[in-house]
Amino acid sequence: MVSFVVEKKARILIVDAVSKTLVEGLIEKGFDVTYRPGIEYRDLVNIVGHYDILIVRSRHRIGGEMFEKAGRLRLIVRVGIGLDNIDLDEASKRGIEVINTPEAPIISTAELTLGLMIMCARNLYDVVDKVKKGLWERPMGSELYGKTLCIVGLGRIGSRVAQLAKALGMVVVANDILDLSDKASKLGVTLYRDLYSMLPLCDYISLHVPLNNTTRRMFSRKEFSMLKNGCVFINTSRGGVIDPEALLEALESGRVSCAALDVFDREPPERGSVEEILVKHPKVIPTPHIGFQTHEAQERGALIALNEILKRFG
Repeated sequence: MVSFVVEKKARILIVDAVSKTLVEGLIEKGFDVTYRPGIEYRDLVNIVGHYDILIVRSRHRIGGEMFEKAGRLRLIVRVGIGLDNIDLDEASKRGIEVINTPEAPIISTAELTLGLMIMCARNLYDVVDKVKKGLWERPMGSELYGKTLCIVGLGRIGSRVAQLAKALGMVVVANDILDLSDKASKLGVTLYRDLYSMLPLCDYISLHVPLNNTTRRMFSRKEFSMLKNGCVFINTSRGGVIDPEALLEALESGRVSCAALDVFDREPPERGSVEEILVKHPKVIPTPHIGFQTHEAQERGALIALNEILKRFG
């Protein structure tokens, strides 16, 4: 952590919607706050040079052009977990600290993951739609109890998903690049260091990994081909970790019976793209990146961000 000595309170620019707790808390502490949720990228580039602190979520790419204009910027606060929209190397070169609020979305994203699993298991998306259209059909679903859930990434959110799934009577196995044997043992989870040894076991699979050079498109044709036939695929991490064409092929072949996607590589998906085809696919349940979209998670993120800023500029 870097502490900054300033003669007057720092100027702060907030460019995405955040809890009023953060905005009001900063103002109460005497900071000069500009709140511009929804600001367009070009307008942001034009004004970022007037601020010491930039508070963002995932909407804008903070890279070379932005840094060129951000001469006085000293801190970037990402309210949320993922830092893939920020050029961390460039920030480091310029002496700009980058922090996030990784504890904030854990519960809400894990609960969304379980909700999406239940929607797939009971075909709720289609059932609700048909009832609203006046069709009284009662399709057969399946229970989560006794099924094997494979978790890719046993970090904060992955661990919470494991706890919830265990409470429902699921068999939980996990893969992680780190040796998390002790953690897995405490959770009652079987840890597989080799992803490919785990994939054939999955009735359900849920991704909880960051997006970086190692994980980009980590799920492609090879990985999908190794899943148990009829597997349910859940992604609430980052859209870029899957190959959308490979997922589409897996859906068409029946290798994946249902895919629930809260994240996409481009949000919203571009018109005519494979991701747009996935959104409209009858076996896909799409949601618009709402893992962090609960009142409680937003409040948690606001308090963490506020405390971290005060540690440095208070």
